Amino acid sequence: MTFRAVWLHLRVPFSFFLLPVFLFALTQSSALRAGTLDWGRVAVVWAVIHLLLYPASNAYNSYFDKDEGSIGILETPPAVDKTLFYVAWALDGLALLIGSWIGWPFVAYLLIYGLISKAYSHPVIRLKKYPVLSWLVIGLFQGGFTYLMTLQAIDELPVSALTQARPLLAALLCTLNLLAVYPITQIYQHEEDARRGDLTMSRLLGVRGTFLNALGWFMASLIGFYVYFQGEPEFWLLPVCLLPGILYFLFWYRRVHQDAGQADFRSAMTMTLLSGTGLNGFFVFLLVLIRS
Repeated sequence: MTFRAVWLHLRVPFSFFLLPVFLFALTQSSALRAGTLDWGRVAVVWAVIHLLLYPASNAYNSYFDKDEGSIGILETPPAVDKTLFYVAWALDGLALLIGSWIGWPFVAYLLIYGLISKAYSHPVIRLKKYPVLSWLVIGLFQGGFTYLMTLQAIDELPVSALTQARPLLAALLCTLNLLAVYPITQIYQHEEDARRGDLTMSRLLGVRGTFLNALGWFMASLIGFYVYFQGEPEFWLLPVCLLPGILYFLFWYRRVHQDAGQADFRSAMTMTLLSGTGLNGFFVFLLVLIRS
């Protein structure tokens, strides 16, 4: 494989869509609010998760799936070979090595996440072929589990502190968002998944069911954020930031309701980009408010 082909399959920009989990944890850091946050530590945690852990997972998944149709942010993925397999393991190893500087709970998180992501794709286990289980696993590990371990790593908290009600509620909100968004990212892959024999959550729900699923979990998460922020004015920034994504979602659903073929790659990526940008924008605004 060429360097460019490997780089494309790492799909580093795709981690932008998962950045809200990291930013949410950052805004809830007690060290940030106390003015004692170690920004160097924050940068390392971000880099390990978003530049090593997630790309390793993407590469491993691409190697075993060998997609010919659109996947992730790749409309036409290049062919893969064993190089991608070795790159994925090398990135995971580097993540564990650097993560040891942060602490052993963070290393445990990286190890668990890495193994789960491999079980998701590897043909012997392939969680991906079990629609409900894989959907719940993605929601839990990319959402709540990552939130809790990011908060622990940034604030150097004892693991027992993560069992308190407030961080658990925040972790649940991250999971709810992933439960809403993840099937949307599969909606244009039905033919490709059917060819491999994978019954994904989106295939199980159907095209219109995928939209209704997203709407239901999104509404649950919005109510949860209202409870989390106790109705404070800062909460109302969230629906404002999400408004472009909401309007596009409704517009896209109207098109898909008339023609299921409109559930295509570019529309799904636009939807994911708008929702990710809205959430990222909200947490950046929140970060500015906290620091001002």
